[in-house]
Amino acid sequence: MVGAYDSGHEDRIVTERSPFPDVEIPDVSLTDYVIGPATGRGEAIAVIDGTTGAETTYGELAGSVARAAHAMAELGVRRGDVIALMSRNQPVYISTFHGAIAAGGSVTPLNPVLTANEAISQVEDSGAKVVLVDDATADKGAEVADAVGARLVVLDAGWPGPGGASLPTLPDFDAATEVAALPYSSGTTGRSKGVMLTHRNLVANLAQLAPMWPYGPDDVVVAVLPMFHIYGMNVIMNMALAHGSTIVTMPRFDVEGYLSLVERHRVTRLHLAPPMVLQIVSFPDIDRFDLSSVRWAVSGAAPLDADLASRFEKRIGVPVVQGYGMTEASPGTHLVPEHRQAEAPVGSVGWLMPNTECRLVATDTGLDATEEGEVWVRGPQVMAGYLNNPSATAETLTGDGWLKTGDVARFKDGVYFIVDRVKELIKYKGYQVAPAELEALLLTHPDVADAAVVPISDEAGGEAPKAFVVARTELDADDLMSWVAQRVAPYKRIRAVEYVDQIPKSPSGKVLRRVLRDRGVTEGPS
Repeated sequence: MVGAYDSGHEDRIVTERSPFPDVEIPDVSLTDYVIGPATGRGEAIAVIDGTTGAETTYGELAGSVARAAHAMAELGVRRGDVIALMSRNQPVYISTFHGAIAAGGSVTPLNPVLTANEAISQVEDSGAKVVLVDDATADKGAEVADAVGARLVVLDAGWPGPGGASLPTLPDFDAATEVAALPYSSGTTGRSKGVMLTHRNLVANLAQLAPMWPYGPDDVVVAVLPMFHIYGMNVIMNMALAHGSTIVTMPRFDVEGYLSLVERHRVTRLHLAPPMVLQIVSFPDIDRFDLSSVRWAVSGAAPLDADLASRFEKRIGVPVVQGYGMTEASPGTHLVPEHRQAEAPVGSVGWLMPNTECRLVATDTGLDATEEGEVWVRGPQVMAGYLNNPSATAETLTGDGWLKTGDVARFKDGVYFIVDRVKELIKYKGYQVAPAELEALLLTHPDVADAAVVPISDEAGGEAPKAFVVARTELDADDLMSWVAQRVAPYKRIRAVEYVDQIPKSPSGKVLRRVLRDRGVTEGPS
């Protein structure tokens, strides 16, 4: 660790800086960085629809983005407006996403499995003027658009239509302040909040990734991790297209279909999450697929068990490395570079990315530590703040730019290991589940007097929500879980219920989730 002192604090600040040279960050829009070079790539294949096999060249993609930008203008989208986008992974998602940004708007992506009420909440909070949906979510989209008074567009075969031969020019454009994407994240606790990611934030992270994971025109990736998630959005979609690689879109992961796409399209890079790794290594017929094209694999969105990583390497023949980050950091802060993957211990998230600093802050004293503590990071990829939420922003970002991640890391032999979590979020299959949101819902049930939600181990999802409930009357656990399931997206469903006489709380009334968490993890489902 490198010592430094902050004039505003008596305590010593211990800062680790990236061992890699800083990279130059172009002062351009996200779409200029990602789609701008496309016209020069002509007939090279940019996107393959994994469902139909239809191919889109880079030249065609550039034209589609320009037409989408023109269509946005026709819809009344102006500089600074927000556009809501709810769709499965498909080629039109890419042109719509970048068309909205090229028109001067920012995109708030929505998970298609959200309930109508959940989607309404996000669209209303973001202030989106237009809601774009695919055919599968058209009815839900209509309900959302009607509720908030937004225009509805269904991404059908006629979208984006004619017009717009080139990308529009935005006068007086400021990459450092203009928001390109507005994904929603629970941060370290509480309900979802709009994460303001500027053009500079997202471009910076792509520039930081470039020398670490050198994509090129010969690379092929499967985009099955959802593009509405920051991992699928920036690390897969934008990163691959910025470097002339080919993307194969897949709407939903199933292990046999995924392996078929890898074989058919000679995929070179695998982007995974721990539940996908588990399904791949557990698939009994994996030997019937030719996976010899694969030369690199990475797992993100949640910590990957070291034993599972070793099993993957034995079955596939290539190591699976890890990266670390969060939506609020666009998302990457730590990673294992391709050229140093042999040096990284199994289970580590590697080194700091270029242009990035890190502190470990002891969770008990609040003082900087040298070996283990909460990860604080600072760099050009760190968000501008939470939309219309200065209090949450102040809780997460310090005045001098440090992002408090809520994750605990150990620093050993020059690399980082994520070992615990300060934040209260539950990660189910990489998706964020906020305990406070489920608790608030449970308390609206007439037979629930009090409730708390904590993570338990789950083989399929890594973690899953378990509810501790104080019931007013006799209440069937299955009925309660079904009641919750009707009101939330599938990944937020409670997987176990335990009835208790009271919820442990501090003198100030704060739920002592760690007491329940230790009990819940040990005892598992009830």
